[in-house]
Amino acid sequence: MHGGKTMSSKSFFFAGGGTGGHIYPAVAIAEQIVKLQSDSKIHFFVSNRNIDAHILSKTNFEYTQLSAKGFSPKPLKMLDFCLCFFKSCRTAKTIIAESKKEAVVIGIGGFVAAPVCFAAHRLKVPVVLLNTDSVPGKANRLIGRWADEILVQFENTAKYFAKAKAAISVVGCPLRSGFANPQPGKAIEQLGLDENKRILLITGASSGAENINTAICSMLDKLDAFAHNWQIVHLTGLDNLKNVQEKYADVRIKHTVLGYFDDMPNLLAAADLVVGRSGAVSVAEYVTAETPSICIPYPYHKDRHQYLNAERLVEAGAAVIVDDSPLAFGGVSPKGGNEKERSDRLWRELEMLMRDDKKRQQMAEACRRIAKKDAAGKIAEKLLKIRG
Repeated sequence: MHGGKTMSSKSFFFAGGGTGGHIYPAVAIAEQIVKLQSDSKIHFFVSNRNIDAHILSKTNFEYTQLSAKGFSPKPLKMLDFCLCFFKSCRTAKTIIAESKKEAVVIGIGGFVAAPVCFAAHRLKVPVVLLNTDSVPGKANRLIGRWADEILVQFENTAKYFAKAKAAISVVGCPLRSGFANPQPGKAIEQLGLDENKRILLITGASSGAENINTAICSMLDKLDAFAHNWQIVHLTGLDNLKNVQEKYADVRIKHTVLGYFDDMPNLLAAADLVVGRSGAVSVAEYVTAETPSICIPYPYHKDRHQYLNAERLVEAGAAVIVDDSPLAFGGVSPKGGNEKERSDRLWRELEMLMRDDKKRQQMAEACRRIAKKDAAGKIAEKLLKIRG
């Protein structure tokens, strides 16, 4: 991109970030692009959140962090949003213009994607939107107006882009290459797990989930009843690690408590049951790893897209849903009520599935039926065909 570029090479700009759920699918596609056409140039436009740099620093891909911010209707925040939007747009436009004739821009979700895709649209560079959530967010709905092609994970998502002029394809969710041929034994060895015990994996995705941590920690004494044939791997999120580790101090069941773990393909493949959020990438990973899941959707999105993501798995028989709300895990209700009953919701599902080998096997088979394991490769092929 910055010198040494042959006329035959293409430049692919991935725009988005803020969570691992945005970055990981893009990295998966980028890896496949380079595998198919080694002289392709890859560049990421991402947010200035730590998770973006953490993931990309472990790759060979160049990236530029932008100061874009999410939209807010409040006057001062709206002014800040507009200033950051156009500043990010100018930065992206300058970099993309260097490779304009061979460039393709791929929006991958998050507030950073919008100014970059707008810059590409103004430059008349092809824009492809990847939307992995069941319901598109505000940024993706906006980008849909500028996109030449829209790629979605779920068939029901297409209706949200009914006014878009772009072609829409159902491609699944691109996952890291490790999911194509996982080696569960590696995760077991790396984490010092007992290969003769089943694995309960608790995860709040890349940033952790405090509500899930609290819920699991409240039932550790009950989980001790499974100490003879189960073990726990609990990924807390880096900010919550110390607090959760303290809760496990006197727990009998074998456990490994970590803030973060990079090798999710092998760990999920090793797990017998996972409890976690239901972001678009998370549900795709559960299914691809053929791991039965208890999905606890993030409750504070107005469009409830994590709940709708999880519903696709429930419909297939691959997962169950436990609601997360201020009340679900023993929070204080303004109207009173039985808090213990609410906090028991997760335990009822968890105990049932930990005891029922046959049910978990049926859920794993359901995962196998609906998994789209070659999404990254198919998307890469599609992108390489754009403009030549």
